[in-house]
Amino acid sequence: MAALMAAAPARAGSGARGTPGAGGDMAGHCGARAMAAPLARRAAGSARGVCSAAAQRPWRLFGAMCLLRLPRITQPLEKEEEEVAALMEQIELEKSHYSDHEIRKLEEEEALRRKKESSYDEDEARGKTVIMAQDLEEKWEQKFLSFKAAPRITDADKNNDRTSLSRKLDSNLMLLVKQKIGNQELWLLPQVEWQPGETLRNTAERAMATFLGDHIQAKVLGNAPYGIYKYKFPRAIRTENNVGAKVFFFKAYLQSSDLSRAELKADYLWVTKKELGDYLKSEYLKKVNRFLLDL
Repeated sequence: MAALMAAAPARAGSGARGTPGAGGDMAGHCGARAMAAPLARRAAGSARGVCSAAAQRPWRLFGAMCLLRLPRITQPLEKEEEEVAALMEQIELEKSHYSDHEIRKLEEEEALRRKKESSYDEDEARGKTVIMAQDLEEKWEQKFLSFKAAPRITDADKNNDRTSLSRKLDSNLMLLVKQKIGNQELWLLPQVEWQPGETLRNTAERAMATFLGDHIQAKVLGNAPYGIYKYKFPRAIRTENNVGAKVFFFKAYLQSSDLSRAELKADYLWVTKKELGDYLKSEYLKKVNRFLLDL
Protein backbone atom coordinates (compact mmCIF):
# COMPACT_ATOMS: atom_id res chain seq x y z
CA MET A 1 0.00 0.00 0.00
CA ALA A 2 2.81 2.36 0.93
CA ALA A 3 4.59 1.51 -2.31
CA LEU A 4 1.52 2.40 -4.40
CA MET A 5 1.13 5.75 -2.65
CA ALA A 6 4.80 6.54 -3.25
CA ALA A 7 4.51 5.77 -6.98
CA ALA A 8 1.52 8.05 -7.53
CA PRO A 9 3.39 11.33 -7.05
CA ALA A 10 6.13 10.05 -9.35
CA ARG A 11 3.62 9.48 -12.14
CA ALA A 12 2.08 12.89 -11.54
CA GLY A 13 5.51 14.43 -11.64
CA SER A 14 6.41 12.69 -14.88
CA GLY A 15 3.20 14.02 -16.44
CA ALA A 16 4.23 17.52 -15.43
CA ARG A 17 7.61 17.02 -17.09
CA GLY A 18 5.89 16.61 -20.47
CA THR A 19 4.92 12.94 -20.75
CA PRO A 20 1.48 12.34 -22.28
CA GLY A 21 -1.17 13.51 -19.91
CA ALA A 22 -3.28 16.47 -18.98
CA GLY A 23 -0.49 18.21 -17.14
CA GLY A 24 1.92 17.93 -20.11
CA ASP A 25 -0.65 19.30 -22.58
CA MET A 26 -1.33 22.34 -20.43
CA ALA A 27 2.36 23.05 -20.01
CA GLY A 28 2.93 22.72 -23.77
CA HIS A 29 0.14 25.18 -24.56
CA CYS A 30 1.45 27.68 -22.04
CA GLY A 31 4.95 27.42 -23.51
CA ALA A 32 3.65 27.93 -27.05
CA ARG A 33 1.73 31.02 -25.97
CA ALA A 34 4.79 32.36 -24.20
CA MET A 35 6.90 31.96 -27.36
CA ALA A 36 4.21 33.31 -29.71
CA ALA A 37 3.78 36.58 -27.84
CA PRO A 38 7.32 37.92 -28.50
CA LEU A 39 7.13 36.78 -32.14
CA ALA A 40 3.89 38.65 -32.64
CA ARG A 41 5.37 41.76 -31.05
CA ARG A 42 8.42 41.51 -33.36
CA ALA A 43 6.20 41.06 -36.46
CA ALA A 44 4.08 44.03 -35.49
CA GLY A 45 7.21 46.08 -34.95
CA SER A 46 8.56 45.04 -38.36
CA ALA A 47 5.27 45.98 -40.06
CA ARG A 48 5.34 49.38 -38.38
CA GLY A 49 8.93 49.81 -39.55
CA VAL A 50 8.01 49.02 -43.16
CA CYS A 51 5.07 51.41 -43.14
CA SER A 52 7.22 54.05 -41.50
CA ALA A 53 9.96 53.60 -44.10
CA ALA A 54 7.42 53.82 -46.95
CA ALA A 55 5.88 56.95 -45.47
CA GLN A 56 9.31 58.55 -44.98
CA ARG A 57 10.76 57.87 -48.43
CA PRO A 58 13.45 60.56 -48.85
CA TRP A 59 13.34 60.63 -52.68
CA ARG A 60 10.28 61.59 -54.70
CA LEU A 61 9.84 59.39 -57.79
CA PHE A 62 8.81 60.63 -61.25
CA GLY A 63 8.13 58.91 -64.57
CA ALA A 64 9.01 60.72 -67.81
CA MET A 65 8.27 59.79 -71.41
CA CYS A 66 10.66 60.40 -74.30
CA LEU A 67 8.19 60.54 -77.21
CA LEU A 68 9.85 60.42 -80.63
CA ARG A 69 8.61 61.06 -84.13
CA LEU A 70 10.72 58.87 -86.38
CA PRO A 71 12.21 60.16 -89.68
CA ARG A 72 9.85 60.27 -92.64
CA ILE A 73 12.54 60.34 -95.36
CA THR A 74 16.16 59.24 -95.63
CA GLN A 75 18.97 61.66 -95.01
CA PRO A 76 20.85 63.01 -98.04
CA LEU A 77 23.91 60.98 -98.98
CA GLU A 78 27.42 62.24 -98.42
CA LYS A 79 29.82 62.40 -101.36
CA GLU A 80 31.52 59.13 -100.43
CA GLU A 81 28.16 57.43 -100.00
CA GLU A 82 27.03 58.59 -103.43
CA GLU A 83 30.19 57.18 -105.02
CA VAL A 84 29.75 53.81 -103.31
CA ALA A 85 26.07 53.70 -104.27
CA ALA A 86 26.93 54.40 -107.93
CA LEU A 87 29.59 51.68 -107.90
CA MET A 88 27.21 49.10 -106.40
CA GLU A 89 24.55 50.02 -108.95
CA GLN A 90 27.03 49.52 -111.79
CA ILE A 91 28.12 46.12 -110.42
CA GLU A 92 24.51 45.03 -110.05
CA LEU A 93 23.75 46.11 -113.62
CA GLU A 94 26.71 44.20 -115.04
CA LYS A 95 25.83 40.99 -113.20
CA SER A 96 22.09 41.14 -113.72
CA HIS A 97 19.99 39.21 -116.25
CA TYR A 98 17.56 40.69 -118.72
CA SER A 99 14.08 41.38 -117.38
CA ASP A 100 10.95 40.19 -119.18
CA HIS A 101 10.44 43.66 -120.62
CA GLU A 102 13.99 43.81 -121.96
CA ILE A 103 13.66 40.35 -123.54
CA ARG A 104 10.40 41.40 -125.16
CA LYS A 105 12.00 44.58 -126.51
CA LEU A 106 14.90 42.63 -128.01
CA GLU A 107 12.48 40.21 -129.71
CA GLU A 108 10.49 43.09 -131.19
CA GLU A 109 13.65 44.79 -132.44
CA GLU A 110 14.72 41.54 -134.09
CA ALA A 111 11.30 41.20 -135.72
CA LEU A 112 11.51 44.74 -137.09
CA ARG A 113 15.00 44.09 -138.44
CA ARG A 114 13.82 40.97 -140.27
CA LYS A 115 10.85 42.87 -141.64
CA LYS A 116 13.13 45.49 -143.11
CA GLU A 117 15.21 42.74 -144.71
CA SER A 118 12.02 41.29 -146.27
CA SER A 119 12.59 38.02 -144.44
CA TYR A 120 9.75 38.67 -142.06
CA ASP A 121 6.74 36.37 -142.32
CA GLU A 122 3.44 38.23 -141.92
CA ASP A 123 1.92 35.14 -140.29
CA GLU A 124 4.29 35.58 -137.37
CA ALA A 125 2.58 38.88 -136.46
CA ARG A 126 -0.85 37.31 -136.05
CA GLY A 127 -1.99 37.27 -132.42
CA LYS A 128 0.76 39.64 -131.36
CA THR A 129 -0.04 42.64 -129.17
CA VAL A 130 -0.33 45.98 -130.87
CA ILE A 131 1.43 47.93 -128.09
CA MET A 132 5.16 47.68 -128.55
CA ALA A 133 7.73 47.71 -125.75
CA GLN A 134 9.02 51.02 -127.09
CA ASP A 135 5.53 52.49 -126.81
CA LEU A 136 5.38 51.42 -123.18
CA GLU A 137 8.71 53.05 -122.43
CA GLU A 138 7.57 56.31 -123.95
CA LYS A 139 4.38 56.17 -121.87
CA TRP A 140 6.37 55.53 -118.70
CA GLU A 141 8.74 58.37 -119.58
CA GLN A 142 5.84 60.82 -119.88
CA LYS A 143 4.45 59.67 -116.55
CA PHE A 144 7.84 60.07 -114.90
CA LEU A 145 8.26 63.59 -116.26
CA SER A 146 4.88 64.60 -114.83
CA PHE A 147 5.82 63.30 -111.36
CA LYS A 148 6.91 65.96 -108.89
CA ALA A 149 8.58 64.88 -105.67
CA ALA A 150 7.57 66.57 -102.44
CA PRO A 151 10.16 69.05 -101.17
CA ARG A 152 12.60 67.93 -98.47
CA ILE A 153 12.47 71.42 -96.97
CA THR A 154 8.94 72.22 -95.78
CA ASP A 155 7.28 75.52 -94.88
CA ALA A 156 7.74 74.61 -91.20
CA ASP A 157 11.49 74.34 -91.85
CA LYS A 158 11.57 77.71 -93.57
CA ASN A 159 9.63 79.37 -90.73
CA ASN A 160 11.51 77.41 -88.03
CA ASP A 161 8.16 76.38 -86.56
CA ARG A 162 9.25 74.03 -83.78
CA THR A 163 5.69 73.24 -82.78
CA SER A 164 5.12 71.45 -86.10
CA LEU A 165 5.78 67.80 -86.90
CA SER A 166 6.21 68.69 -90.58
CA ARG A 167 9.84 69.72 -90.16
CA LYS A 168 13.21 67.98 -90.14
CA LEU A 169 11.66 65.06 -92.01
CA ASP A 170 14.99 63.21 -92.13
CA SER A 171 15.59 63.34 -88.35
CA ASN A 172 14.05 62.21 -85.09
CA LEU A 173 11.90 64.78 -83.31
CA MET A 174 11.41 64.70 -79.54
CA LEU A 175 8.55 66.23 -77.58
CA LEU A 176 9.39 68.83 -74.92
CA VAL A 177 6.83 70.51 -72.66
CA LYS A 178 7.16 73.48 -70.34
CA GLN A 179 6.54 72.52 -66.72
CA LYS A 180 6.68 74.43 -63.46
CA ILE A 181 9.30 73.02 -61.08
CA GLY A 182 9.30 74.98 -57.84
CA ASN A 183 9.35 78.62 -58.84
CA GLN A 184 10.85 77.94 -62.28
CA GLU A 185 9.30 77.06 -65.62
CA LEU A 186 11.55 74.56 -67.40
CA TRP A 187 11.52 72.68 -70.68
CA LEU A 188 11.46 68.95 -69.87
CA LEU A 189 10.27 65.62 -71.16
CA PRO A 190 6.64 65.07 -70.09
CA GLN A 191 6.78 63.84 -66.48
CA VAL A 192 4.48 63.32 -63.50
CA GLU A 193 5.02 62.04 -59.97
CA TRP A 194 4.66 58.35 -59.20
CA GLN A 195 1.53 57.27 -57.30
CA PRO A 196 1.22 54.17 -55.05
CA GLY A 197 -0.06 51.17 -56.98
CA GLU A 198 1.51 52.26 -60.28
CA THR A 199 4.46 50.79 -62.11
CA LEU A 200 6.99 53.31 -63.38
CA ARG A 201 5.83 52.59 -66.93
CA ASN A 202 2.25 53.41 -65.88
CA THR A 203 3.51 56.71 -64.50
CA ALA A 204 5.32 57.57 -67.74
CA GLU A 205 2.23 56.67 -69.80
CA ARG A 206 0.12 58.88 -67.54
CA ALA A 207 2.59 61.71 -68.12
CA MET A 208 2.11 61.36 -71.89
CA ALA A 209 -1.68 61.30 -71.52
CA THR A 210 -1.60 64.30 -69.17
CA PHE A 211 0.02 66.56 -71.77
CA LEU A 212 -1.35 65.04 -75.01
CA GLY A 213 -4.69 63.55 -74.02
CA ASP A 214 -5.93 59.98 -74.36
CA HIS A 215 -6.13 59.95 -78.18
CA ILE A 216 -2.40 59.87 -78.81
CA GLN A 217 -1.16 56.86 -80.78
CA ALA A 218 2.24 55.76 -79.53
CA LYS A 219 4.14 52.53 -78.93
CA VAL A 220 5.98 52.31 -75.61
CA LEU A 221 9.24 50.37 -75.77
CA GLY A 222 9.74 47.94 -72.89
CA ASN A 223 8.88 47.95 -69.21
CA ALA A 224 12.28 49.05 -67.88
CA PRO A 225 13.46 52.67 -67.89
CA TYR A 226 16.11 53.77 -70.39
CA GLY A 227 17.74 56.23 -68.02
CA ILE A 228 17.50 58.01 -64.69
CA TYR A 229 18.12 61.58 -63.58
CA LYS A 230 18.61 62.29 -59.88
CA TYR A 231 18.84 65.70 -58.27
CA LYS A 232 18.62 67.21 -54.78
CA PHE A 233 16.27 69.95 -53.75
CA PRO A 234 17.68 73.35 -52.70
CA ARG A 235 18.93 73.42 -49.12
CA ALA A 236 16.19 75.85 -48.15
CA ILE A 237 13.49 73.21 -48.71
CA ARG A 238 15.53 70.03 -48.29
CA THR A 239 14.71 67.88 -45.26
CA GLU A 240 15.68 64.45 -44.05
CA ASN A 241 12.49 62.99 -45.50
CA ASN A 242 12.47 65.19 -48.63
CA VAL A 243 15.97 65.04 -50.07
CA GLY A 244 15.31 65.23 -53.81
CA ALA A 245 13.78 63.54 -56.84
CA LYS A 246 14.55 60.65 -59.17
CA VAL A 247 13.20 60.83 -62.72
CA PHE A 248 12.95 57.55 -64.66
CA PHE A 249 12.92 57.92 -68.46
CA PHE A 250 10.90 55.67 -70.78
CA LYS A 251 10.81 55.79 -74.57
CA ALA A 252 7.92 55.66 -77.06
CA TYR A 253 7.50 56.07 -80.82
CA LEU A 254 4.74 58.23 -82.23
CA GLN A 255 2.70 56.05 -84.60
CA SER A 256 0.65 58.81 -86.24
CA SER A 257 1.65 62.37 -87.13
CA ASP A 258 -2.00 63.42 -87.03
CA LEU A 259 -2.34 65.22 -83.69
CA SER A 260 -5.63 66.89 -84.57
CA ARG A 261 -7.35 65.00 -81.74
CA ALA A 262 -4.52 65.51 -79.26
CA GLU A 263 -5.33 67.70 -76.28
CA LEU A 264 -2.12 69.64 -75.81
CA LYS A 265 -2.29 71.13 -72.33
CA ALA A 266 1.03 72.97 -72.12
CA ASP A 267 3.58 74.82 -74.18
CA TYR A 268 5.30 72.23 -76.33
CA LEU A 269 8.04 71.83 -78.93
CA TRP A 270 9.22 69.12 -81.34
CA VAL A 271 13.00 69.36 -81.52
CA THR A 272 15.92 67.36 -82.88
CA LYS A 273 18.75 65.99 -80.76
CA LYS A 274 20.99 68.90 -81.81
CA GLU A 275 18.34 71.42 -80.73
CA LEU A 276 17.91 69.95 -77.23
CA GLY A 277 20.79 72.08 -75.93
CA ASP A 278 18.73 75.22 -76.60
CA TYR A 279 16.16 74.18 -73.98
CA LEU A 280 17.44 71.57 -71.51
CA LYS A 281 19.82 72.20 -68.64
CA SER A 282 23.26 70.66 -69.02
CA GLU A 283 23.01 67.89 -66.40
CA TYR A 284 19.53 66.90 -67.54
CA LEU A 285 20.72 66.95 -71.17
CA LYS A 286 23.61 64.59 -70.39
CA LYS A 287 21.25 61.96 -68.99
CA VAL A 288 18.91 62.24 -71.98
CA ASN A 289 21.73 62.02 -74.52
CA ARG A 290 22.87 58.72 -73.00
CA PHE A 291 19.83 56.84 -74.31
CA LEU A 292 18.84 59.00 -77.29
CA LEU A 293 20.18 57.83 -80.66
CA ASP A 294 19.92 59.96 -83.77
CA LEU A 295 20.78 57.61 -86.63
